[in-house]
Amino acid sequence: MKKFKSLIPLFVLSFTVAFAQNTISVDDFTTRNTFSERKVSGINWMNDGKFYTALSDNKIVKYDITSGQPVQTLVDGAALPTAIVIDEYSFSADEKKLLLQTQRQSIYRRSFRAEYFVYNLDSNTLLALSSGGRQSYAAFSPDGSKVAFVRDNNLFYVSLPGMEEEQVTDDGKFNFIINGTTDWVYEEEFSFVIGFEWSPDGGKLAYYRFDESEVKEYNLQLWGNLLYPYDYRYKYPKAGEKNSNVEIWFYDLASEKKVKADTGNETDIYIPRIQWTADPNVLSVRKLNRLQNHMQLLHVNAATGVAKVILDEKTDTYFDIEMLDVVYLGNGTQFVATSEAGGFKHLYLYSVQGTLIRQLTSGNFEVSEFIGCDEKSRACYYVSTEVSPLERHLYSVTLDAKKKTKLSGEAGIHGISMSNDYQFYIDHHSNASHPAVASLFRTRRNVLLKVLERNEGLAKKVGEYGIVPKEFFTFKNDEGIVLNGLMLKPRNFDAGREYPVMVFQYSGPGSQEVENAWAGGHFYFHQMLAQKGYIVAIIDPRGTGARGEQFKKVTYKQLGKYELEDHLAGARYLASLDYIDENRMGIWGWSYGGYMSSLAMTKGAGVFKVGIAVSPVTNWRFYDSIYTERYLQTPQLNRDGYELNSPSTYAAKLEGKFLLVHGTGDDNVHFQNSVVLENALINAGKQFQSFYYPDKHHGIQGEKTRHHLYTMMLDFIERNL
Repeated sequence: MKKFKSLIPLFVLSFTVAFAQNTISVDDFTTRNTFSERKVSGINWMNDGKFYTALSDNKIVKYDITSGQPVQTLVDGAALPTAIVIDEYSFSADEKKLLLQTQRQSIYRRSFRAEYFVYNLDSNTLLALSSGGRQSYAAFSPDGSKVAFVRDNNLFYVSLPGMEEEQVTDDGKFNFIINGTTDWVYEEEFSFVIGFEWSPDGGKLAYYRFDESEVKEYNLQLWGNLLYPYDYRYKYPKAGEKNSNVEIWFYDLASEKKVKADTGNETDIYIPRIQWTADPNVLSVRKLNRLQNHMQLLHVNAATGVAKVILDEKTDTYFDIEMLDVVYLGNGTQFVATSEAGGFKHLYLYSVQGTLIRQLTSGNFEVSEFIGCDEKSRACYYVSTEVSPLERHLYSVTLDAKKKTKLSGEAGIHGISMSNDYQFYIDHHSNASHPAVASLFRTRRNVLLKVLERNEGLAKKVGEYGIVPKEFFTFKNDEGIVLNGLMLKPRNFDAGREYPVMVFQYSGPGSQEVENAWAGGHFYFHQMLAQKGYIVAIIDPRGTGARGEQFKKVTYKQLGKYELEDHLAGARYLASLDYIDENRMGIWGWSYGGYMSSLAMTKGAGVFKVGIAVSPVTNWRFYDSIYTERYLQTPQLNRDGYELNSPSTYAAKLEGKFLLVHGTGDDNVHFQNSVVLENALINAGKQFQSFYYPDKHHGIQGEKTRHHLYTMMLDFIERNL
């Protein structure tokens, strides 16, 4: 008899379950969208504080804030002089003109090309932004008289209303020089592609310039229906290899003069953020060294390029990009920045010269999102984990740090969209028992004005399909550290039976899968497994987020080591439960999660009977420089950190049934990773299954691809677990 350990639900869920339940199929969550969740998205708050706009059915509709009712259709894409399908839109500062984006073509995760039109609300005129080819990232100048954009790695701007086009740079060339946008690795790991910023007075443009001529190319072979495959080559700096040289430049529109920012003599650096201060002649620049453990905040004079160091921080581990938040106050004398200096991410108020005035938030919790500061009310708004690492709540704190107020009420996750003047906010709230409810609040006195979306249709489907509740639990790893997890049990769960269990995890640095939120990654696939008699367990090991710097950064220089230890401890905990069949445990994951499931089946062999790895990293030498070196340093400095926790190193130890899946067109985690692991397994005489998706990227999407993938994984689990 196994020693029983109690499973304690942290939240009580109430699901209305009828006697006869519909059965979830793969079609329901891939091709039919049976469980689609409605959200109030694409919100643009208007200047007068009384209205907001949203894109719905190809129309830009103006809504009354207090009632939530539509009052005017500003633009009907189908009724324009040239009918278009509106993908996105943005207003000029005076709200008299709109930039309309259409025919968007994705490049990588965030980058794209599109056609832009300028629409004048007063005259009802529609003009193409440029006739020279598709544009990217078009943006109005602050006074609305100009629009800047990027095309073919060069920066341009157009003067309105005459539509005169000026070219700012002319040396842009694919795979060599990039102006006004980012290279691949910045886009992926620093999460932005717009590489230019208008000065507050509209007189200057600050822009990035990347020289990637010495970065090595990666070759993606694309098949499609071509007689001969097409070779797509792009610059991808792998760990320890040459990066782009990055510079910041200024362009003065009146004088046409260009000035380079002085960011120091060291060229092997990163510049993950730029933004203008309240001074139209001073640009704020965040600078990181190659190892990302030394960060500086620079203020650069746009006329001379001279830089002054305002903040200078070092750490024994690394700085996350989430530590780069800076908000400059309109008074021109202060800014608020985030820092983990005390072990948890918090807000700090500084003078514009870099002198610390005071810490605004403190405690053993994380500020997960810094929204901004309303100088009229002297309040800063943020979202934090103060209630629980499993929850997110909205707070305000005064700039003198004397008054902190919790604004969100119900338990769960609160996603906040706040108006530019801080008078209103929309709260997308969900918890483990209910899909997202979107509610409109007046910030002053925190008054609920209207519920905009209740997701009643999805809530009804939850009952009809017998969606089972999340049950949250904790357990201790071998070092006595408490870890969080959740379970989905079959709807007719019988504690007197033994069930097979499938563990899902992502496990990457700073990530989180165990939250008091609706759904989550692959939720309906997991619900289908529960309907078929499996228990699904999800666990966040050390290295994941929301629990402070010590918990997250313990994995520094040895990715995979502590995560694997914790998943093996989690397996032992699950095996100790009377209703778990310890001989029928499986593990699966995608991307970093695929890396961890591969490692569990090789280095951690003998614990899990079944493993599935989708798009995994199998040796960190193959992954990009920014992400990998942040956590492991370079291969030249930390060889063991790369080799001792790579699945390919332990291929000969593989036990159990293993399925390896990858898209051959994955520009992020290259198909090379799976090829190398397969070779190692073959040479070790190990039997396994593998499947590749031709030309599919990291998300393995398109047509019926996801349907095929989930069907294959379900079949693999049912046959082997």
